[in-house]
Amino acid sequence: MPNTMQVSLVAADREVWSGEATVVNARTLAGEIGIMANHQPIMSVLAPGQVDVRTVDDGHWVAAVDGGFISVANNQVRLLCEYAELSHESDYEEAKRLLDERKARDESSAQG
Repeated sequence: MPNTMQVSLVAADREVWSGEATVVNARTLAGEIGIMANHQPIMSVLAPGQVDVRTVDDGHWVAAVDGGFISVANNQVRLLCEYAELSHESDYEEAKRLLDERKARDESSAQG
């Protein structure tokens, strides 16, 4: 079994996904970052965009996030966002559409 790490993607209103992964790719304000098991500790600001996770047994998912934070320590990766949507088909465009819809719903309910 390859080296793995515990990953959690958490939005303000729910845990979007949690499980074991072999690789996490995301975009921070400082640039692209790739994280594998036993990565050195970091904390950074996530840029809005795509998060790509390779899970154990060659699984894969893609999420659209509106920004947030990423924390890596003790073989755990935490991605914290106000809004995040997962595409089970590993399709970023679908995840982005779901993210935009959720944000629009929340904004309209806050206004009225």
